[in-house]
Amino acid sequence: MRVEIRARDGLARGGTLVHGDLSLPSPGVAETDALFPSLARRTLENVPLAAGEAFVRAWLVSGEEPHAVHPAETGPVSPGAAIMVANWQTVLADPAAYVRFLVALKERLPPDAPLYAPAAALPSNAALLAWSGFDLFDYTGPDLATVRNRFLTTEGEFPADALGSGLCSCSGCASGDLGRHNRLALDSELALVRRFVHDGRLRDLVDARCRLDANSVAVMRLLDRRYAFVERWTPVTGPAPMRANSSEALGRPEVRRFAERVLERYRPARTDAVVLLPCSARKPYSLSRSHARFASAVRDRAHELIVTSPLGIVPRELELCYPAAHYDVPVTGYWDAEEVAVIAASLASYLERHGFARVIAHLEGGALRVAEVAAGEVGCALEPTVVDGRPTSDASLAELDAALDGSRRQREDPLRGLALYQFDCELATAGLRSRGRYPNVQYLRGRNPVFGIDASSGLLRPTFEGWSLLGDGYRVEIDDFVPQGDVLAPGVLDADPRIRPGDEVLVVGPSAYATGRAAMSADEMLRSARGVAVRRRKVMKRERE
Repeated sequence: MRVEIRARDGLARGGTLVHGDLSLPSPGVAETDALFPSLARRTLENVPLAAGEAFVRAWLVSGEEPHAVHPAETGPVSPGAAIMVANWQTVLADPAAYVRFLVALKERLPPDAPLYAPAAALPSNAALLAWSGFDLFDYTGPDLATVRNRFLTTEGEFPADALGSGLCSCSGCASGDLGRHNRLALDSELALVRRFVHDGRLRDLVDARCRLDANSVAVMRLLDRRYAFVERWTPVTGPAPMRANSSEALGRPEVRRFAERVLERYRPARTDAVVLLPCSARKPYSLSRSHARFASAVRDRAHELIVTSPLGIVPRELELCYPAAHYDVPVTGYWDAEEVAVIAASLASYLERHGFARVIAHLEGGALRVAEVAAGEVGCALEPTVVDGRPTSDASLAELDAALDGSRRQREDPLRGLALYQFDCELATAGLRSRGRYPNVQYLRGRNPVFGIDASSGLLRPTFEGWSLLGDGYRVEIDDFVPQGDVLAPGVLDADPRIRPGDEVLVVGPSAYATGRAAMSADEMLRSARGVAVRRRKVMKRERE
């Protein structure tokens, strides 16, 4: 069996499972005893997940597809066939073990292999399992629920007398067939999962589904804490809007990545004064009415930094970057203690790193509280300029204007900021000019385009000439061939370990250069035996020396 991947959403993949002449949508469910006849006669594979390496090595025997694996194993796994993890349903009630075993498996298994979790899937947990990277399920869970006279829904299970009560209108309910209803409920949920994976929104579905089960919430939170692991699988771009509807949004990998890049990669062009500003409902902020008024008051006389939840801090130069221009958050006017603590820590680090001479806080409410906590941690003076609780009032804007009286004007360059954030490269922008209307801007050197801004992600899209200005990072090295289409993983020899799905990359080989967008992380490119590594945009043959 192989998986033809057409969409990625973190650990989850959407596409088609191909086994001989049979094709199944993925993530999907099948009669696996018919799909894998050897399962009916195989033994010594039902090893408990908590067993140690010595026990597993002594007892786990698997020579046929699907290949049985165990988290305690340490040896390599040959690519090219489906992989089965027995007893996964036993860790659904142990979140710490669930995450520990999942990380151990994904770090070792071939990333292009279909992953099968027998007897684990129910309508209520299918989204979580798919979000964890499982591709194939069976009907064992629904069938066992039928034997126990339980009626399954995405919200949990009910007594069998719920059949025909109007909770569902499937053909099983219409005919009074509990078993058919339970199977159809799983089919329907997995169809929805595939839709969410296709749209890059599976996290939103998991966030909603898990609220009725404490263990599922714990799995989500604990997996977010494995940031170094999860971040490698997380695309640098995603859906718009990115829905930050729960407190877990503070720990989402795309949110943490943005915050870390702001602190570790980005450097402001000026440090004489920084103005802290509130966010706006409209994104990017500059297109909102409130920020147009802020800009008229600041007039390029200070570095502008937006304070917002859940992202923390957004330098004006980076307001286009995903997810800064793409998030949506419930607006209540209330910031809880966790929000204040997390965002204040980011702001304090930023202020400390760059040593601004003045910190002007044009904020109110929870955002002002964040600034006060951060200033207290750093030990710097805070200059508040909101006089009546309304940052956009004439009086407050006049106070902001007066606070900056006499400060020098210096326009910040979005191109420089984007290059730092995206490629970790200090770009020399002298001699480059822009054309177009913000945010749809193109940068040229002479008459030659060097960079464009991708309106969907806010990230730079370099031409071949643009790549010559960006140093040696974000390269994918390929074998001696000229790409005629997308670059496949077997042709990749090496890749910058910083590459994530969605990153702009330069493909370099003995015979050709190519520009494109990574479809995998660097780690997955190097460990996969099949699949698209880079979606090619343009190719240029190299002259032999």
